[in-house]
This record gives sequence, C-alpha cells and structure tokens, in this order.
Amino acid sequence: MKLQDILTMHFRLAEPQRAALARLGIATVEDLLYHFPFRHEQGGNEVSIAGLIPGTSVSIVGTLEKLETRRSWKRKIPVSEGALKDSTGKIKCMWFNQPYIAKMYLTGTLVKATGKVAGTGTKMYLANPELERVSASDIGLFKTQGGTSLASREESSLKQKPVEESDLIYQDTSGSARDNKLFAQYQESRGVTSLWFRHAIEKVLTSGVLARVEDPLPQEILKRYNLPTLVTALVWVHAPRAALDAEAARKRFAFEEVFYIQLARGREKMRAARGQSFAIKPPKKDIAAFVDSFPFTATIAQKRAIDAVLEDLGSGHAMSRLLEGDVGSGKTAVAATAAFAAVATWPAGQTFGTLQVAYMAPTEILAKQHFESFIQYFTHHPINIGLITGSGCYKFPSKAARGKATTISRAQLLKWVAGGEISVVIGTHALIQKSVQFKHLALVIIDEQHRFGTNQRRALARKDARLPHLLSMTATPIPRTLALTLYGDLDLTLLDEMPPGRKTIITEVVAPGERGKAYEKMRAELATGRQAYIVCPRIDEPDPQKAFALQAKSVKEEAKRLKKEVFLEYSIEVLHSKMKPKEKDAVMKKFLAHEIDILVATSVVEVGVNVPNATMIMVEGAERFGLSQLHQLRGRVVRSNHQAYCFVCPETRGEKTLARLKALTTAKNGFELAEMDLLQRGPGTLAGREQWGISDVGMEALKNLKLVEAARFEALALIQKDEPLARHPLLAEALHRRTQTMHFE
Repeated sequence: MKLQDILTMHFRLAEPQRAALARLGIATVEDLLYHFPFRHEQGGNEVSIAGLIPGTSVSIVGTLEKLETRRSWKRKIPVSEGALKDSTGKIKCMWFNQPYIAKMYLTGTLVKATGKVAGTGTKMYLANPELERVSASDIGLFKTQGGTSLASREESSLKQKPVEESDLIYQDTSGSARDNKLFAQYQESRGVTSLWFRHAIEKVLTSGVLARVEDPLPQEILKRYNLPTLVTALVWVHAPRAALDAEAARKRFAFEEVFYIQLARGREKMRAARGQSFAIKPPKKDIAAFVDSFPFTATIAQKRAIDAVLEDLGSGHAMSRLLEGDVGSGKTAVAATAAFAAVATWPAGQTFGTLQVAYMAPTEILAKQHFESFIQYFTHHPINIGLITGSGCYKFPSKAARGKATTISRAQLLKWVAGGEISVVIGTHALIQKSVQFKHLALVIIDEQHRFGTNQRRALARKDARLPHLLSMTATPIPRTLALTLYGDLDLTLLDEMPPGRKTIITEVVAPGERGKAYEKMRAELATGRQAYIVCPRIDEPDPQKAFALQAKSVKEEAKRLKKEVFLEYSIEVLHSKMKPKEKDAVMKKFLAHEIDILVATSVVEVGVNVPNATMIMVEGAERFGLSQLHQLRGRVVRSNHQAYCFVCPETRGEKTLARLKALTTAKNGFELAEMDLLQRGPGTLAGREQWGISDVGMEALKNLKLVEAARFEALALIQKDEPLARHPLLAEALHRRTQTMHFE
C-alpha cells in the first residue's frame, strides 16, 4: 500500500460509499489518513440492557424501534425519541434538539449506541447517545476474545516496553470498539460512517505504509516545541491510547498548518518588498491641505494611518497594507488621501499627467457610493474620476455640466483609462477583466476583499516591471491570531477611534416578551423622521411540516406582520439575497431617499450603503449571529451624529445566549468582540474554511495565540535564511502541494 494509491485498489467500495467519499474529497490513501476525527468520545463498557446502572457511560448493540420527533411541552424544542432493544431488554433513547435523528434511522436498524444512562429505576433512558450503524458481521468486533479484551491485551503489551516508532506503525488497533476506548468521530456522509472510517484507517495503519513516510518539518523545530513526529501524530490522531495523545497530535497538525501558511505568506511578502513600485512622494503641504478640506476633523487614528500609508507609498517598494476599522471610523478618508497622493504625482519621466488609482468595491451599490464620496473629496482638484459597473459607466466631471457626473459609453471610458486620462477608476471585480487596461496604475484599493494576491495585482497592472501598491480595507473585526495567520503578508493598521461627535450606540438585549417596549422606542424615533432596519435570519417562512418550523423569523412574513400589526402608518419594504441586483439597488435607493421608513432585511445589509438617517436596527433571532456580525450590523446605524439604537432580540432565554449577547452592551469595540467570538464560536464564523482551504484543525489553531506566534516566528526565521527552501527539499515539496489547495491568490 502506498499513500498515492487510489482507495479502490485496497478497499471494496459500494457505489454509495464511492459517492460519499467523493463528496468528502477522499480519493487516495493519503486523503483517508488526513481525514481527521473532529473529536474522540469516551466509550463506556459494552453491556447488555439488563445490566444497566444509572449514571454510567455505556455502549449497547441493539436495534432501534419507534423513532419519532415531538416538541417538548415546556421549552418547545424538538425531541427525537425511540427505543433500543437487545436480547435482554429495551431502553428508551432521547435526543434533544436533534430532530433529524428520527429521519436518519428506520425501525429495525442495527446500531451501536454510546451514551450516558440517565433517569432512575424503571425510568432509565439514554440521553443523546451517539449512534453507529453496524452489520451483523460487525458485532463480533465488539466481543472480547478468550475473556480478555483486545484493549487490555494491547495495553498490557505496551506497558512491558517503551513505545517505539515501529510499535506505532504496526500496532494492532483492531479493538475499534473495545471497552473504555476513545472513539474517533469523523465527518460523515451518507454511505460512510465513523465506524467505517475507523476500520478503514485501521487497515491503513497496520499495512506498513507509514514506514515510508518522511517528516517535512525540521527535527529541531519538533524538539523545540515538543511536537510528535508525523508518523506518531498520524497514529495518535486516529487511534490515541489516551486523550493527551490525541491532543498532542492535533497540536502538531495545527502548528504544521499555520507554519505552512506563514511560509507562503512570508515568501510572498519578501518578494513584494523586493519588487519595484512607484515612488509616491507628494509635497507634505499638499497632503495637509487635502486632509484639512475634509468636512470633518480627522481623528488621531486617521492621521496615524495616513502617515503609515504615505511612508509605504514613498518607499519605492510595493505596499501591502490592511486597514482595519469599525464601520464609520473613516477608512474611506484614508483611502482618498492615499489616492490623492498618487494622482498628485507625475509618472516617471513626465512633467504632466497623473499616476492612476483603481478602487474595487464588493457590490455595485457600494461602488456607486464610493464614486459619490470621491467626487466630494476631489471636487476642487482637476482630475477625472470614472465608475465602471454592470449597469453603466460614469465620468466626473462632465464637460457639459461642471461639478456633475455624466454617463459615458464603456468603450470611451476604457479608452481614456488606457490612455491615462482617467486618474481614479472605481468599480467592482470588473476592474480585473482583460478589457480594462491602465497606463500608470500605481495604487489598488480594495474594500472588504483582503485576499487580493500578487498575480491579480500584476493582472491589473498588465506589466511585470512595477507592482502597484495595495491598500486593503475591512470593517470586519479581526482577532490578532487571524490577522497574523491569514493576512501574514499584509502590514496591519488599526482605526480604533471614531470621528468626534459620534454618540455611543445604545444597545439593548430585548427578551421575547419585551418587544412592545422596543417597538414604542422605535416609533418615537420614526416620528422624528428617522429610519430603521429590522434584520431576520430567514428569507421565507420554513415548511411547517419540518421539525424546526417557525423557529426563526423570516423577512417576508415579518414585513407583512409589521405592516398589519405594529407600524401601520409607516412604509415598509424588504431586502434579501434572492432579489436581483437591480431590485436590491432600487430598494436601497428608495431607502436612501427616505421613501421607505423601515427596511426588513437579511444580513445582506451587513455590508451596505451609507444611510445617515437610519438610526435604529432590530436584529431578530440574534443568537443565530456571531458577535462580530452583530457588531457589523449595528454599525449600519452609526453613520451620523444622531443617537443610534440597536435592539438585539434572541428567540431563546438560555443563560449562555444572554451572557454572550450582553457582551455587545459592554465591549468597547469590535476587536474585543471578535476575540470573544473566536473563543466562543470558533474561527469558522470569522473566516470560513472553504474560503481559505484550511482544515478544521488549522482553524481551531487560531484560538491559540502562542501557537500561531511560534509557527510564524519559525517560518519567518527559516525563509530569511533559506527563502527557496533549497536546504529543506521535503518542506519545499510539501509547501508546494499545500499552496495548490489553499486559496492564497
């Protein structure tokens, strides 16, 4: 058996199993080995139902009967119920908040149930047991041989001598269901269960394939951080003898994944730093005059960010900077200053013209908003600003009407961009299409799109001689570990100060029975001419036949209810992701023009147009959102000097839910909330693993700042000594394979 072997060379796979493995992205022996369990369950002694004792953890092999789903009378949560029967008796099983159980298993299904015995006497039941489908031939695996379990035989043999690497490679892990064992639980798909994975991986581990595995991580790094070797970690992550073994294995793989990311990011940053770019050094008095022309006084944080950006622009080497700040903290003003510095600079060898700036926004409506903002910033400066969108192109200023923008044909605008006559071009991802050619592109500004790599910047510039500077901006609060790991090639600047005059938003956690009071406060604000957002988790009402029916409010039904029962005298419209772009734009234009009083929407408004008159937001089903997302949503109404209000409405009354949401009322800023989110909900809520190509183990590593800093330190130290990794060929090969699957560009 070899790591690159296709699984069908060693396993007989039925069609459902082939399809399931394909869905999970598992094709080779190596893929199977790297399909890590997401947790290990402590299996109890395997016993018969007749011998059950309340309070003990047990494993029972039997058949399921009479599975059904009902709602608990008190908490109204879905409960799946059924019975498990073996040759000695029957016991009730209950699963709380898992309505799908009753649909997954039919009466008569043979399973192994692992869980804790709850209740007393004749009213004992298994609470939330883990189920595994087994076949009649599997049952023998759960029996002991000759009165001694496989587990105890293995453990006694391990006690006789120290554990060597060869023991780990060839040890018999066939006690998959032995007494008191740690059960590996894997991500499953219809056709393959955790039990199937345990037996398949056991076959791989005992085949001798690990004897040919070489560890790409340098031995000195492993010793420095007490990390197991690759072979040891592969065995321990699947078949640990103790919880500490599994923990050590996951620590090694977490370190390894962050280490590879840091190597790739570090090399990209070093290459960008060496690459020649445009030296942008406008007179300081011109910059000061531009900043003084703002319709507000720049904050200390903005001035600090502007200084950092200008220093990078003047270095002659390509800037790569991430500007992070809460909604309303003034990122656009910093971007406008950077753009001004570029357009106030002549191209090399010329005493006329300007360098060019490309400003990319995530949506068409935001691109239009930035176009209007830049017109205000550059009203008194003789430069041309262009807007490229799917619905049309615009240019400022108009030759026919000075001080106003005018529509223009796409062909004409592209011709002027290619000729260098348009200094600032604003648009969506359409800017990186081949039809858009720049003459002197010196600065690329990206709004909420951080992974914009070197290749894409070169594609924009259309020439390899000079790389444009990059300023990426985000209003999403990013914890330090995430910033260090995922944005390791970007220098980070924080805007941690709001413009003067902005009042602190008043955030209230509204219990289900107190919505009336919140509505009255909103009505009082609406009466003064203000506007409001109401955010719901769903677009449509769920099917009432489904177990989770009516558990989450929907945009469409909530809008109807509010019109009929609550805000009869105010205009209400809806906004959600299923609407066409033109429909969304039309609704937002009406909201901006105050033709709509209340906008009922999904979280699609999280990154949206600036509506200063909207001062209230109510979030329904708030426990379904992360703290960072809730912070983003309430940022929609902190766009003016009017008092803003955020009403957070959870559907459940759990202590953990309320405690988490109350953090919104006490946290000083979004960065603090992001750290809380990271610890409570995990990094997947902040940056999805699918977006980055990072495994669950790698994402979990982002909770550990020391581990991330250690991996970063080691990676940067290594590439400073040996950037091409010529002295580490195994590491170079492994990094190359990793970067093919991770979305670095």
